[in-house]
Amino acid sequence: MKFLFLVTFLLAVTVAVNSCSPSDRAALTVFKSSLSEPYLGIFRTWTGSDCCSNWYGVNCDPTTGRVTDINLRGESEDKIFIKARRTGYMIGSISPEVCNLSELKTLVLADWKSISGEIPPCITSLSNLKILDLIGNRITGTIPAEIGLLKKLTVLNLADNAITGQIPASIVNLEKLMLMDLSSNQLSGKIPDDFGKLAMLSRVLLSKNGLEGSIPNSISNMYRLADLDLSYNLLSGSIPAWIGSMPVLSTVKLDINHISGRIPKSLLSSSGLNIVNLSRNALEGFIPDVFHQKTYFTALDLSYNNLKGSVPKSLATARYIGHLDLSHNHLCGPIPAGSPFDRLEASSFQNNDCLCGMPLSTC
Repeated sequence: MKFLFLVTFLLAVTVAVNSCSPSDRAALTVFKSSLSEPYLGIFRTWTGSDCCSNWYGVNCDPTTGRVTDINLRGESEDKIFIKARRTGYMIGSISPEVCNLSELKTLVLADWKSISGEIPPCITSLSNLKILDLIGNRITGTIPAEIGLLKKLTVLNLADNAITGQIPASIVNLEKLMLMDLSSNQLSGKIPDDFGKLAMLSRVLLSKNGLEGSIPNSISNMYRLADLDLSYNLLSGSIPAWIGSMPVLSTVKLDINHISGRIPKSLLSSSGLNIVNLSRNALEGFIPDVFHQKTYFTALDLSYNNLKGSVPKSLATARYIGHLDLSHNHLCGPIPAGSPFDRLEASSFQNNDCLCGMPLSTC
């Protein structure tokens, strides 16, 4: 009899632990009420008392029953999207009630196209949050000033929204951050001078904003940085020479800014860089003739600047040059013969002062 009672008790405890926390279920219910998803029926699965079981996009800790993940993506290969033969569409806003999910590690509300309103400032109280992904919506307002309190955050993706204001100074305290994507918003002001404190970052994507000032020298401390995209901004000053010496950097996009000065030799002599776009700036001087047998550019775009002199002959020694664009500058003289020039089109060299030779007219 005692044994039967013990088994019954343990089963009851197991069910209680595995089921959803009542406070979390209440928070999710309010969170759901502030959003509307009319086509896929995702929120129709959010019924019943156990939010840890069959609530689409919700995951819980199996031991505590606390909600740890909300993962709702509007573009997915999940069967619910395949069956509907469409991508997702959702309207509404992010309820501050989400901040009551104190064990939340993942908050993904991505690519729903029309979620609006502001990011609740209280989101910075979610001390366990590792992933915040709100890409592809119509979110407005500013990035919460105390975003730096999210000490465990590894992914911050707020791209493709309508967020305004400056990059908060506290953002440099996200010491575990590996991906930052704030592109395609309406951010203004300067990139924080101590941005390089984010030493774990591998991708920094800040394109298509209104950022001003120069490229912070502290970025040179980001030894894991592989992808730097600062294009389509209002940045000025010169290109720091250290960019070409960063150990794992493979992509640099600085196009469509107000950057001036000369192209550092280290940038074009690097054997690690694969994609470099410096187009549509105010760069001047000669193109450094520093290419070599380990040079491997899948794309090199120096177009729409004020570069002068000749096309570097050392380009012919490069291991590989894929896309090359030197157009709309003040270059002059014969285009070198051989690879990669023999497979490039005239558009790569057009609108210079006096370039000649294949694929342009003969000299």
